[in-house]
Amino acid sequence: MPYGDRVDHESAQDWLDRYVAAWKSYDAREIAALFSEDVRYRYYANAEWVVGRDAVVDSWTGDSTNAQASTRDEPGTYDAAYAPVAVDGDVVVATGTSTYLDSPGGAVRQVFDNCFVMRFDDEGRCREFTEYYTKRA
Repeated sequence: MPYGDRVDHESAQDWLDRYVAAWKSYDAREIAALFSEDVRYRYYANAEWVVGRDAVVDSWTGDSTNAQASTRDEPGTYDAAYAPVAVDGDVVVATGTSTYLDSPGGAVRQVFDNCFVMRFDDEGRCREFTEYYTKRA
């Protein structure tokens, strides 16, 4: 990712691909590598911020007592694809879908359309993240 206050589409896509890989792995190191130490992260627009890299990692891996914390999805029961649609300086807006299956290789249980609004630091780590989503009917 370019340093300074500029992000480009290629580096934003790389970050999004690593985001999906980290979600699938639940590997704390992969998750931590995505975010700045002082990141502010929201699971949805009016949620309280999860503040700090360690808190985000704990939240993602289900090791947090925060009410917004994730629960681990069973491997093979989810997938996602996101792409940047707007890049301006250190801000990236990305859209995509998250798909959940009943069981590994099973029927689609639900699909969400997602929009991420992110701000990056000079080292290419996300320092602010807000997700907007809607469940498909």
